[in-house]
Amino acid sequence: MGTRSGWWAAGLCILGATAAAPALADDEAPKRGGILTYMIPADAPPSLDAHREETYATIHSAAPFYSTLIRADPYNPGKTDDLVCDVCTTMPTPTDDGKTYTFKIRDGIKFTDGSPLTADDVAASWNEIIFPPQGVVSARQSNFVMVDSVTAADPSTVVFRLKFATDAFLPALADPYAWIYEKKIIDKDPHWYEKNIMGSGPFKFAAYETGQSIKGERNPDYFRKGLPYLDGFTGIYADKQAVRVEAIRSDRAAIEFRGLPPTAVDELKSAVGDQITVQTSDWNCGGMITPNHTKKPFDDVRVRRALTLAIDRWGSAPQLAKIAIVHTVGGVTYPGSPLAPRKEELQQIAGYWPDIEKSRAEARRLLKEAGAEGLSFELLNRNVDQPYKYYGIWVVDQWSKIGLHVTQKVVPTGPWFEAMRSGSFDVTTEGNCQNVVNPLADVGKYLPHSVSSSNYGNFDDPKEVEMYDRQLRELDKAKQRADLLEFTKYVLDEQAHEIFLLWWQRVVPYRSYVKGW
Repeated sequence: MGTRSGWWAAGLCILGATAAAPALADDEAPKRGGILTYMIPADAPPSLDAHREETYATIHSAAPFYSTLIRADPYNPGKTDDLVCDVCTTMPTPTDDGKTYTFKIRDGIKFTDGSPLTADDVAASWNEIIFPPQGVVSARQSNFVMVDSVTAADPSTVVFRLKFATDAFLPALADPYAWIYEKKIIDKDPHWYEKNIMGSGPFKFAAYETGQSIKGERNPDYFRKGLPYLDGFTGIYADKQAVRVEAIRSDRAAIEFRGLPPTAVDELKSAVGDQITVQTSDWNCGGMITPNHTKKPFDDVRVRRALTLAIDRWGSAPQLAKIAIVHTVGGVTYPGSPLAPRKEELQQIAGYWPDIEKSRAEARRLLKEAGAEGLSFELLNRNVDQPYKYYGIWVVDQWSKIGLHVTQKVVPTGPWFEAMRSGSFDVTTEGNCQNVVNPLADVGKYLPHSVSSSNYGNFDDPKEVEMYDRQLRELDKAKQRADLLEFTKYVLDEQAHEIFLLWWQRVVPYRSYVKGW
C-alpha cells in the first residue's frame, strides 16, 4: 500500500483540485506505482477541448495529459498570490509599468507525439484563448480583455503585452483550463482538440470510451523528472451520486475530486470507517439561474427581479447544505475574498433581503405590473445530481410561492451546453466555477455574450461592460471592493441579468490507498 499523502498530492497535481494536499510526515515519502481510479460525476464531457469548455467533466477527464504556462502551487493551491511556473522557467517581473510580461520556456519539453514544445506553441495556445478565430469558442476570453498581444519573440520566449496594468492578469493566466496545444495542429484544424488528446503533461492518453471511462498511463518523457508517481489512472463517468458513492464504498474507486454532500460522506464513513479520509475546502464555484433575455417575458427586468426576490437563500441554505454541495449565501464575488460584500451589504440587494415575505410581496407586485402573473415556463437543467437537480427542485418550489408554474427539462451535459449556446431555453441553471481566486476577472462570466462567450443570457449592456473595464484598471484595493459591490448590485438587482443562488463547498472523501501499492 502507498501513502495517503503521496497519491492524494499526485491526484491534486494532475486534476487541478482546489483543496490543499496533506503534508507528508518527515519519515514519509511518496511511493511509486499504482493506478488511481476516480469517479467523474457526469455522463460525458461535451468535448475534450478545455479552451472551449467550462465544465469539470472536461478538466477531470483530460487535464492529466496537458501542461500549462503557469499554475497555482499544487501543494498549496489556495495561496493564490504565490503562483508558480509549469512550462516556464521563472515567474517574470513585469516591465513597462506593469504592462509587459516576458516568459522564458523550459528546454526539453516534448509533446507525446515527439514534437518539441516551444514558445510558438505557447503563444498559439494563448492566442486561441484570447483572440479565438471565427467559429472557435473560447470560454474564458473575457478574462483577458486587458491583453493587447501575445507573441513568440524567439523559440524560448513568450511576451504578453497588456493594454493597461491590472491585478487580474496573472491569476487569470494560471487557469488550469489553459492547456498548451501544439501550434501545427491548431493551425491545421482548431477543432481537432475537441475530439482528440495530445499534450505534454504527466500522462499519455491510453483509452476513452464515451460515457464509460478515460485512461492515462505514465508519460516517460515528462519534463518533470521523477514524476508522476502513478503508473496510470482511470476516470469513470457516473452522473448518479448513488453510483459514485457505491463505487468508493465497495473499493472500486478511490475518490471523486468534485466532492459529495455531508449525508453521502457520513454514509461512507459509517460503512468503511477509518479507511475513508475527508478533506473540506471552500470552492470558487457558485450556482446561478440565467434567464434568456430574448424570450418574453424575460426581456422585462421586472420579471427577472421577481424571480430572484422569490428565492429564500438565507432560510434554505442550512438545510440544502446537508444534502447538496452548497454552503454559503453570497453575491458574485467569492465569499472568502476581502473584496466580497459583507452580509449587511448583501441584504440591501434584491433576493437577499432578510424578510422573505417582504421580498415575495414585491415579486408578486412586479409580476402583476409586468402582466406576468401566473407565468408558466420551462427550466433547463443538467442531468447531474450535485447540485443541479437539487437546485432545480428547490427553485421550482420557491417560484411556486409567488404563483409561477415551472417545469424542468433535464438533459445530458452535451445537449445542455448546446441548448444554452443556441439560445433554445427559457431559463437555465448554470454554474460559475473559476479556479485561482481572481475576483476582478471571475465576474467576467456575467458580461454580455458579445464579451463573454460563456454568458448565455443573450443581452447587450454597454454600461455593464464599462463597469467591468473600470474595475479591472483599478489598482487600489478599497476602490476595487467598492467597484465590485456596485457591479454586484447592478447585475443581480438593478438589471437582474443573473440570479445567483449559493456558493458551493467541496467535501472530498477518499480511500487511504491506491490499488497496486
